[in-house]
This record gives sequence, C-alpha cells and structure tokens, in this order.
Amino acid sequence: MSKAERTRQFIIEQSAPIFNTKGLAATAMSDVMEVTKMAKGGLYGHFESKEALSHAVVDYNLSKLISKVGQAVGGAHTAKDKLFAFLDVFATPMQFPVEGGCPMLNFGTEADDTNPMIKKKVRETILSAQKRIVGIIEAGIASGELKASFDARTFSIKVMTMVEGGTLIGRVLETNSQMKVIVDMLKKEIEEEIT
Repeated sequence: MSKAERTRQFIIEQSAPIFNTKGLAATAMSDVMEVTKMAKGGLYGHFESKEALSHAVVDYNLSKLISKVGQAVGGAHTAKDKLFAFLDVFATPMQFPVEGGCPMLNFGTEADDTNPMIKKKVRETILSAQKRIVGIIEAGIASGELKASFDARTFSIKVMTMVEGGTLIGRVLETNSQMKVIVDMLKKEIEEEIT
C-alpha cells in the first residue's frame, strides 16, 4: 500500500464512526479534520468531495459489519449454530459491533429518499445478508439437520426485518432487552425446525 493509499484508508477509518453516528448530512468536513488532525486541503487531496468520502465511509462501515457476521458464522459448524451466530452479531444494539450502530439502518434510513447510490449499497447488503441466511438453511436442509419444510426465504426476511427494527428500538430506548426477546424468539423458531 502506498503512502497515499494508507492516508486515504486512515481518513476513512477515522471518520467512519462519525458518519455512522452523526449521519451523512450532519457530518461536516470540520468533524473529519478534527478526528484526523488533517487540514482541509489534505483531505480534499484524497477525496474530491464530502460525497466521495461519504461513499467510501459507507462501504467501509458496511464491509466491517459483513466481516463481523462472516467471522461469527464462519466459526460455527452446524446450520443451527451458524444461524445463532448470525443473530448474536445483532443481539446487543447498545454495544453494536460497528461503532455508531448498524450502518444498514443508519445509512439506509438517511439515504432512502435522498441518495440513490448509498440506498443501492445498503439494499445490496440487506439482500446479501438474506441470501446468506437462505444458504445456511438450504445447506441445513440438504444435510438433514433442518426440516425440508423450513421456508428459508420467509425466515431470512423475518430475521432481517426483526433485527433491524430491534436495533432501532434498542438504540432509541437505550436497552438490549427488547432485542433479547426478538433473538430468543427467532432462536426458538430455529430450534423447532431441527430434525
């Protein structure tokens, strides 16, 4: 990695939590200058605009979440354990594994009517997560671990909708307790699908 690439990555990593916490519109380049200790000219030498930096930060935060999910699921062996691991990543909205909360929720809510490119990135991440859940369930059905009647697509939609809603409610109410109810309910449903 060249010095310029390292500096660019530093800017993204340092500003990612700010964008994820304050939002795309509310984060100012002065916020980025403060956290990176760089002058405005230095920042614009690496990103032509705040929008360009925003896109890089959204990619970074989404990839960080995808990586956390991948690590958790990758460490599990059975379909049940993989699904449980997936849910556990989202189980504590107040201690979310990406600083500032869930980037799918944060950026998706802000960009749904204002930024088609970021909306597309978030949509692709949600659909990819649903596809991952479907794949785990289908593999579990194929191995005989899960019932053939387990509706993978419906369950994947339910998981994503409930964990994202639970994340919002947990962060607004400043508690993990309601997400615990959701995760426990989804885990119980998985248990009922085991052969």
